[in-house]
Amino acid sequence: MKYIPTTKDSIALTCASIVTLGFFIAGLFGVLDYIIVKVALFLGLAFLFVIALIYMLKNEIKKNRPEDKLQDDSH
Repeated sequence: MKYIPTTKDSIALTCASIVTLGFFIAGLFGVLDYIIVKVALFLGLAFLFVIALIYMLKNEIKKNRPEDKLQDDSH
């Protein structure tokens, strides 16, 4: 069993779940009012947003078929 995610999807899902659990647990224990906890959680959220932007800009459009080879789909 692997504990360290290696794909882009699992890394993003892990980061989002850590930030979400951080907000939930901080709110549950009432420590969300402390400025250091707010800063840490919002930095994690900003980091997740930056990673999402980087992956969005790197994303290439993949075509299912090449342009020069036409295929008949009439049947």
